[in-house]
Amino acid sequence: MNLHYIQAQRARRAWWVSILLLVISVIVILISLNTGTIRLSPLRVGYTLLGFGTRQEHMIMFDYRLPRILITILAGAGIAVAGVILQGTSRNSLADPGVLGIHAGAGFGLIVFVSFFRTMDGPVALLIPLFTFAGGVLTALVIFLLSYDRQRGILPIRMILVGIAVAAGLSAVTLLLSLKLDEDTYTFTATWLAGSVWARDWVHVWTLLPWIALLLPWVYWHSRYLDLFTLGDELASGIGSQVHRNRIGLMLLAVALSSASVAMVGSIGFVGLIAPHIARQLAGSQHRYFMPAAALLGVVILLLADTVGRSVFQPNAVPAGVVVAAIGGPYFLYLLFKSKF
Repeated sequence: MNLHYIQAQRARRAWWVSILLLVISVIVILISLNTGTIRLSPLRVGYTLLGFGTRQEHMIMFDYRLPRILITILAGAGIAVAGVILQGTSRNSLADPGVLGIHAGAGFGLIVFVSFFRTMDGPVALLIPLFTFAGGVLTALVIFLLSYDRQRGILPIRMILVGIAVAAGLSAVTLLLSLKLDEDTYTFTATWLAGSVWARDWVHVWTLLPWIALLLPWVYWHSRYLDLFTLGDELASGIGSQVHRNRIGLMLLAVALSSASVAMVGSIGFVGLIAPHIARQLAGSQHRYFMPAAALLGVVILLLADTVGRSVFQPNAVPAGVVVAAIGGPYFLYLLFKSKF
């Protein structure tokens, strides 16, 4: 009876936390819709969304701001859940797609893409997540192989160190390849590497939407496996869990979510590190409870960073990745000393 009561309390707490974060997300979305080079009042935003705005307001809202905001929402949730997966499967609180080098692999895939196609617009944009996913998967395979021990499996501490080293090497190769691009493509690449939300067309929304809409429910459905990883590999295997297969499958899902997301919003780090930690403190340690909260926190963090970067520092917009790094860097150091790594 007490166990059922505790579970009900945890579920209720997680439910209210998610509702609160959803309300905060809606508020941030409304603020983001109202801000920009040309400011629109909340009343004009409402009129425009209902189809009563002027032609200029309609163009600003539906051709520029709304696609960008939707992409930021999808990417924020995807990167945050990727961080949840990597921290759960590795049992390492410092695991993050950016820290582990997955973003660097995705960036390498993007450089290969622009080197061949020389454009990021039109239907060819549908191929971008495939290239970034391939780069992320190859990077993940290298990291997993170099951090694998035959007796103890993947070593979390070694994975962090290998990820940092691989990320540094791939960043150097990416920079070298970018120097061979034309001026416009190089400018875009440099902006992407700084973490700027570049995707602003509806084709980019439809490109990213299937990845997030299909993979997030799949990850949530298998969240119980992430809880088993916290018990340790031996105990998880003892109660019937196929540890190695589940770990590889979930890590591939994390790579897919992270690679597809950063393909559209640039190489933004620390969202996958911060969001899971805060969500775990707010909604509890069970993944089915705090995973939705982490996704919503990822949305709030990335939306706020993008809104602040393009509105507060006008006329020179600051990439969202710079704003997130200003917060995430100190937070990473805090976690580093707290975990006695």
